[in-house]
Amino acid sequence: MLSKTFTTAALALAASTLVSAQTSTDCNPLQKTCPNDPAFGKNDGDCDFTKGACGNFESLPGTTLKYNGNGAVFSISTELEAPTIRTGKYIFFGRIDVVVQAAAGAGIVTSAVLQSDDLDEIDWEWVGGDNAQAQTNYFSKGNTATYDRGAFHPVSNPLGSFHTYSVEWTSAGVTWLIDNNVVRTLTAANAEGGAAGLPQTPMQVKLGTWVAGRKDAPQGTVEWAGGYTDFSKAPFLGYYKSISIVDYAGADAPTSKSVKEYIYGDHSGSWQSIKVSLGDGSDDSSDSSSTTAAPTSTKGSSSSTKAPASSTKAPASTTAAEQQTTTAEQTTLASSTAAPTKSSGGGSASNGTVSSTGSVQPTKPPTVPGSAGARTAATLGSVFAVGAGLALAQFLL
Repeated sequence: MLSKTFTTAALALAASTLVSAQTSTDCNPLQKTCPNDPAFGKNDGDCDFTKGACGNFESLPGTTLKYNGNGAVFSISTELEAPTIRTGKYIFFGRIDVVVQAAAGAGIVTSAVLQSDDLDEIDWEWVGGDNAQAQTNYFSKGNTATYDRGAFHPVSNPLGSFHTYSVEWTSAGVTWLIDNNVVRTLTAANAEGGAAGLPQTPMQVKLGTWVAGRKDAPQGTVEWAGGYTDFSKAPFLGYYKSISIVDYAGADAPTSKSVKEYIYGDHSGSWQSIKVSLGDGSDDSSDSSSTTAAPTSTKGSSSSTKAPASSTKAPASTTAAEQQTTTAEQTTLASSTAAPTKSSGGGSASNGTVSSTGSVQPTKPPTVPGSAGARTAATLGSVFAVGAGLALAQFLL
């Protein structure tokens, strides 16, 4: 029989993964023709938040940020706060390097996420009750058929010091790095669903903090997050010092071209179907293999790596869950997340994680990312039961 601790962790993990993959989209190109995605292209995607607000980002409703020598200050003082910013433009493969000191405090989560209109997703996440590790996850087309994509990675004092967390994303896969050291690599060989399961459509960047230790959160989520959030200790402050965003524009290296937008050529969600539209209105066939006719509407509005460090795979769950999307961005609410049990030391790459011996052991139970960033919307009321029963109201972006 599974231990009570493992059961709680497994239930919470399944719940967290559901919420993470089911963040919202204003229009899902898998289902209908959607507005084109404005592109970064060769334009500068760098932001130094120590100098103030950055024009590459927009604040979601309910978000008010301050800026100081530590950068953008994401402050939480109540359960309903989830300060979040996102880019108005998209990258189509590329690299981000974000310098973060995550918010400390039981139940507080800090997150940096890449997400596409069709719910491809690449995550970094930090839990305010865990000062020994960071977490990664990924999703393809919002698929939650299995729950074994998450991993955790030892890092020194993430709640009390700044580190650089990076994502290198190409058509071949995803590499996560901490302080320029590779901690995880995802390829078609180890992705859930093979090449089709890789994140591969144009993505926005979202930065935020949110509350997992809410009074109404599932018990497993609360335990994972380090307990209920004690707001007598507020405010809880997370700092984003800077970010570098480099767009590869459908290729596997930084683009030198002026790119106007990315266009879904069909409803497949494959990277080959995405058309790269240059600033002069022409198509860049060299950077994207598709020349399919595209919708006419348009939305408003770079590196070396070292040897892999350690990471640990999350336990799997086979519970299925509903998938939904929403266009709401109204009330500022947060989604729930969870924790697996710890796996052993050495091992080989599997399902997108890389394990190695001799890693620093975390001081708290290993965790697995859940929400793909702060959720800012009204509760949809969809309830999800696992095993003996775990009910989770979904809070979506």
